[in-house]
Amino acid sequence: MSLDELPGAELILRGLDDLHNGETHTIGSLLVMIAATRLTEAGLDVPSYHLVPEPELTLYARLIDERDDAYLYYNALLNRLNSFCNALELRHKYKPSNGTR
Repeated sequence: MSLDELPGAELILRGLDDLHNGETHTIGSLLVMIAATRLTEAGLDVPSYHLVPEPELTLYARLIDERDDAYLYYNALLNRLNSFCNALELRHKYKPSNGTR
C-alpha cells in the first residue's frame, strides 16, 4: 500500500511538500507540524527547521479568518490527520523486514 492510499494523504503529503519548500502556514503543513513526532516515528521525513511553535493555534486562527464553520472544520481536519497517522503507524509496524516473511 502506498502512502497515497492512506486516509487523509491528500492533505498530509501536500503538507510535507509544503514544509520541504518552506511554506509553513498552509493547512497541510500545519497539520504535519501538529503530528510531527508521530509522523517521524512512523518513518516520514518531517523537516524540523520550519516548524512553528503552536501549530494548533495557528491552524485554528487561519480557519477562523477563512470559514464560518472553523470549529467543525478544525475538528474534521484533526480527525483526518489522526486517521492518516493511525494508518501510517500500522503500515510501519507491520512492514516486512528485509529477509523475513
